[in-house]
Amino acid sequence: MSVLEVDNLTKTFGGLVAVDDFSLEVDEGEIVGLIGPNGSGKSTVFNCIMGLYDVTDGEIRFNGVDITSDSTHQIVAKGLSRVSQESNPIDLYSVSENIRLFTLPNSIRSLHGGASDEEIREYAARIDIEDKLHEMPSELPHADVRRLEIAKSLATEPELMLLDEPFAGMNQAEIGELAAQIERFREDGMTMVVVDHNMGGLMELVDRVVVLNNGDFLAAGTPAEIAADDAVQEAYLAGEGLQ
Repeated sequence: MSVLEVDNLTKTFGGLVAVDDFSLEVDEGEIVGLIGPNGSGKSTVFNCIMGLYDVTDGEIRFNGVDITSDSTHQIVAKGLSRVSQESNPIDLYSVSENIRLFTLPNSIRSLHGGASDEEIREYAARIDIEDKLHEMPSELPHADVRRLEIAKSLATEPELMLLDEPFAGMNQAEIGELAAQIERFREDGMTMVVVDHNMGGLMELVDRVVVLNNGDFLAAGTPAEIAADDAVQEAYLAGEGLQ
């Protein structure tokens, strides 16, 4: 069953076509990789799905419901979340308080409430930072700052998570650890779409890969099929191959 359906998505900025008639289906329980060269439209697709950009043309459905014109908070309330490419914790708040912010009711007057301490510990434990809850973001190593971004997303109780460059700035050991943690989310019933430039980490994690090039769909297949695809190699790595 398709959880996410992106049909003929087009997004233009003035005369620039950032995404051109792009379609994507993600089935329940899948981990799908979305790859392509810089500027190919990956983050624009994520921004359209999450309601951050108005869609120029096309339709986006989540669990069969049209969310194309929904606001971001409506989309999050339906069960979609995104881990941003940029880590942006509030440095004046502890790790615990940063996570709690994402459990508060969606109201400007809702400055109190949200998840209990035990619930926040459970969100943090799913990404192995439960022992860092009282630390400040500035005290964390880079890999744990990225994990905090994921914990904030988990706190919205998503059914489908979009991860934008989760492995950015990590070494191979950290990538392996994070990939194993992400795989556990799938075991808990979550569906995911992952954008990342680290091909090694991405290809080992995902079930299927979709390739964007210049805003257009280029190819889709298993990691092995995509790694052997001449058109992908030419567009993505100038024929050097996907390592």
